[in-house]
Amino acid sequence: MDTTGEEGTAMDVEANTRPLEKEIVTDFRARQSYGSYLALDTLLDCQKPVSSPEHHDEMLFIVQHQTTELWLKLVLHETLAARAAFDDDDMGKALKCLARVKHIQKTLTEQWSVLATLTPTEYAEFRGFLGSSSGFQSYQYRAVEFLLGNKNAGILPVFDADPAARRLLGALLDEPSLYDAFWRCLARRGYDVPASALERDVTRAYVANPELIDLIAHVYRNSAENWDAYEAFEELVDLEENFQLWRFRHMRTVARTIGMKTGTGGSSGVGFLRRALDLTFFPELLEVRTVIGT
Repeated sequence: MDTTGEEGTAMDVEANTRPLEKEIVTDFRARQSYGSYLALDTLLDCQKPVSSPEHHDEMLFIVQHQTTELWLKLVLHETLAARAAFDDDDMGKALKCLARVKHIQKTLTEQWSVLATLTPTEYAEFRGFLGSSSGFQSYQYRAVEFLLGNKNAGILPVFDADPAARRLLGALLDEPSLYDAFWRCLARRGYDVPASALERDVTRAYVANPELIDLIAHVYRNSAENWDAYEAFEELVDLEENFQLWRFRHMRTVARTIGMKTGTGGSSGVGFLRRALDLTFFPELLEVRTVIGT
């Protein structure tokens, strides 16, 4: 049936279709396409279930974890940029990078709801094929933890079989954390940051420094005159809170799927994950809440 368009051009249009605009590129023999730019032929060939016979739900398990690793790659990219910005005294750029990380964290946390659709019986049908592989061995996750201050040299041997991952974690172990870079930035801005915060052994896990509490409380009580530092404090608190929410959803998803079973990597499973909730990145920014208003 011939129909006449608004411009008077006769078109044979099928119902519920959208005609292609003539300017849309359709020949990619000599042009870069969406697929080639994203290397989709490689990316979409990386989902290789190992169960035999192949179990339907293993694809979910693989995609969930691969997607998490892609987001962790971006978290690492942005957090490293934030640390470099603090080193360059560019507070605005650092906070912009951390704002992006916060949005990624929310996506990562919400992703657990997808994996939570995997029932215990479904997971049990292919769990045995995973061997000793475990999310505990995610070097990017450990890199993010190291970068935020939760350093643990004892975990490095886990990555001896992966020299590139071992080098990355070894470098981050020896370098100042994001939090170290932040306090050094504030000191260069004229804040009275105690020497104990500026000269600490950066290869050790960060622990609360009581000498910082007075400075932090001063900034909170005089936020109008110290807005950049005040805003940075709150951004870092958001970052920590988001990370803890991710850890909690991880723990609850594991409990929902395997109960109190031992993890495939040999950990105690839920118990091990629960203890991670006691780890903090920026402890003074939380402890100061007890001081303010008293």
